[in-house]
Amino acid sequence: MEARAVHKYLPTSPRKMRLVIDLIRGKGVEEAISVLHFSPKHSAKEAEKTLRSAVSNLQNKEEAGRIDFSQIYVKDAFVNNGPMVKRIRPAPMGRAYRVRKRSNHLTIVVAIRDDVVAQKREKAAKKKEPVKKQPQVKEQPKKQVTTKQKQES
Repeated sequence: MEARAVHKYLPTSPRKMRLVIDLIRGKGVEEAISVLHFSPKHSAKEAEKTLRSAVSNLQNKEEAGRIDFSQIYVKDAFVNNGPMVKRIRPAPMGRAYRVRKRSNHLTIVVAIRDDVVAQKREKAAKKKEPVKKQPQVKEQPKKQVTTKQKQES
C-alpha cells in the first residue's frame, strides 16, 4: 500500500529543492524526517511538511489506522517545475533586467515495506516456470588405439 502528498507552487527554485529531496529518496520515514528536520536548507521545512502529510495520508488509507513507522519508507520523491513569475528590475543607463522568480511542485510517495516484499514474492511466483530437464549426454566409448597408431605418433 502506498500514499502520496503533493505540495504545489512552492516559492523555491526546483534545483534547490532537488538537492534536499535527493537526501531522503529511498530512506525510512524516521530517518528522512530527522534528516529534513536538521538540514540547514530552507527547502527542508517544506519537504518535511509534505513528507509528514504523505505519512498521514497512508495512515488514513490503512483500515486498521496504526502503522509502524519503521515499516514505512520514501518510495519516490520528485520535483517538477512550477510557473515562473517574471519581473523587471531597473538597470544602469535606463535599461531593465528580467528577474525570473521560479516555483516548483513537490511530490512524495511513501509505502509500506512488507507490501513491497509481498509484491516481489507474487511476481516471482508468477514468473516461476517448471524447470526443464536437460538432456543427458551419453558418454562415447573410447577408441582403441592400435600399435601402429602408437608408433606413428
